Amino acid sequence: MFTGLVQGLGTLQPIDSDKLQITCLPQSADLILSDLALGDSVAVDGVCLTVVDILPQGFIAVASPETRDRSTLGNAAQYVNLETSLKVGGKLGGHFVTGHVDGTGTLKSAVQTATSWEMTFTTASAQVARYIISKGSIAVNGISLTVADCNPEGSCFMAAVIPLTYAETNLQYLVPGSLVNLEGDILGKYVEKFLRLGTASHSDPGWDSPDMPRSPENMTPTFLAEHGYL
Repeated sequence: MFTGLVQGLGTLQPIDSDKLQITCLPQSADLILSDLALGDSVAVDGVCLTVVDILPQGFIAVASPETRDRSTLGNAAQYVNLETSLKVGGKLGGHFVTGHVDGTGTLKSAVQTATSWEMTFTTASAQVARYIISKGSIAVNGISLTVADCNPEGSCFMAAVIPLTYAETNLQYLVPGSLVNLEGDILGKYVEKFLRLGTASHSDPGWDSPDMPRSPENMTPTFLAEHGYL
């Protein structure tokens, strides 16, 4: 589990069919490597990878073919965002990010304003778009961002990125057409499952549970509060 608050940048180099070598930039090395251990998880451009070897200035991680196909890790990238996993008791300044990306998107435009960078992204993946809502959370290359606006389908959305985030992540290197990894809010996925189960057929296991809502109309704020969602 991660927070979407990037700790530093690194470079990525494939070294085998299923292994990637990540080299931390000098200013990021201490934060990433200070207590890194074999078997730890690190988010690399938002993709949760397992550390299998530790190097003086970086580490080697395993990336399955499924991971490469679903993310941008199969493509050459100038820099990748790095974040070590959330520790118990650690600050949650962003939102819950699992590191299991839903798919990819593309930068459409990046416009600098007086207070932020307004970055617009598009995605052709319905699996991604279904979880994008205005004022909701989205992880872009592992960065926790708030959706400022989006179209009804969720296939095009804009996020206002503060200068600090822009300057300390690889967002600064993106150009129109650049691919990015996208992960929707995990809480939204659970709510969607509740709604889907609520409209299931009577033959589905668990249908007779007294706590199971029978329709989306019964998915009330009271029901969500009782089950820990509000």
